[in-house]
Amino acid sequence: MKIELNPIGSIHTPYKSLEGMPIQSRGARGVKGTVEVFEKYREGLNDLEGFSHVVLLYHFHKNTDYKLTVVPFLDSKPRGLFATRAPKRPNPIGLTIVELERIENGILYISNVDMLDGTPLLDIKPHVPFFDDQKEVRIGWLEEVGKNASDKRSDGRFT
Repeated sequence: MKIELNPIGSIHTPYKSLEGMPIQSRGARGVKGTVEVFEKYREGLNDLEGFSHVVLLYHFHKNTDYKLTVVPFLDSKPRGLFATRAPKRPNPIGLTIVELERIENGILYISNVDMLDGTPLLDIKPHVPFFDDQKEVRIGWLEEVGKNASDKRSDGRFT
């Protein structure tokens, strides 16, 4: 089976290089960016401005390969790829929740961006806390190191 995805827009951020980028949106608090939605998809933005946060799904367009065991940014031990949020994946799809400030002429003005400038946008979904909030959560190996995510930056291990 072949699956084809076509970008619906492009994400613009201050990050021109993978080196030094925040590894999660928590580490990008206040960093501004824009999302340009292509003209033919702009009608789909109707009613989105009522949401304070949106989920962006995008293509890790600079990644060309992957390994099923990686040393993630927040750890020094090898981990199974699917137990991490490492960007090099069999299907290089990224996900970030960003704050939506406003929409003007098909451009979303956002903050808390943690992706590379020019990243192809695959989809936008509204963030709905009572849909997405889970009451009892286990976070595996991240239990000890996850709280350090806001201070961590990309160091080139996935370039």
